[in-house]
Amino acid sequence: MPDVSKAPSSAPVGIDTTRASIARVYDAFLGGKDNFEIDREVLRQVATVAPQVTDLAWSNRNFLIRACRFLAGQAGIKQYLDCGSGLPTAENTHQVVQRLQPDAKVLYIDNDPVVLAHGRALLEENENTLFVSADIFEPEAVLAVPEVREFLDFSQPIALIQNGTMHHYLGDDGPELIQKYIDALAPGSYVVISHFLDPETPEHAKTARALEERFTHSPMGSGLFRTHDQIKAMFNDLELITPGLVLCDEWWPDGPRLAPLSQIEECIAGGIGRKP
Repeated sequence: MPDVSKAPSSAPVGIDTTRASIARVYDAFLGGKDNFEIDREVLRQVATVAPQVTDLAWSNRNFLIRACRFLAGQAGIKQYLDCGSGLPTAENTHQVVQRLQPDAKVLYIDNDPVVLAHGRALLEENENTLFVSADIFEPEAVLAVPEVREFLDFSQPIALIQNGTMHHYLGDDGPELIQKYIDALAPGSYVVISHFLDPETPEHAKTARALEERFTHSPMGSGLFRTHDQIKAMFNDLELITPGLVLCDEWWPDGPRLAPLSQIEECIAGGIGRKP
């Protein structure tokens, strides 16, 4: 587990350090520095039932990096709508795709003040990247933001990224929520989803339920472990790219596996769907 003993010396104006933030909690899981004591408390609570819990965050982040390489390289996508972008602890979407497509546009959507502060700083050095403040679980509101429509051309393919976000949506209408985004996308667009997984085997399901209990009863208050079928339903009628919805670490890994996956790594799945 990363060293979470050191807190930032002060919080930016407008940041509530008495409430955990999803973005800052993930930052703590990835060993970043943009988090506070309340965020690290979530990590400590979850680690009591799963000491290797940071593997969950790294499986998710590494899947995102490989997915972005595929989208920019193989699929040739030059527009990205990244929902719940989080903090730049590790490689972010724009860094990956713009190495392969230097003129690719990346629009990040988030409503965390710390994330937005980083976004404003990024704007000064990257004209093809934009941050917009909005609630990613309100697609109509996101799609109605003028900057979104001005920055991205919705008549051309876009990659919609919901990486590690939907397990923080507590409603049962996740597929309907994602479909509202899909309806706005042009044919040839792609949708990336990664999500905490309940593997439904006795041994792994016990781990998933224990993790879910800690996440949902921690200061963060969310983190559902849905089944394979429940997650797959979020792709609606999209064509799943081979190998489909699989464990994040098994989606086109960078090379042969030299060590077996941990129980934690078997509790997060990801996939990419294409709109016909």
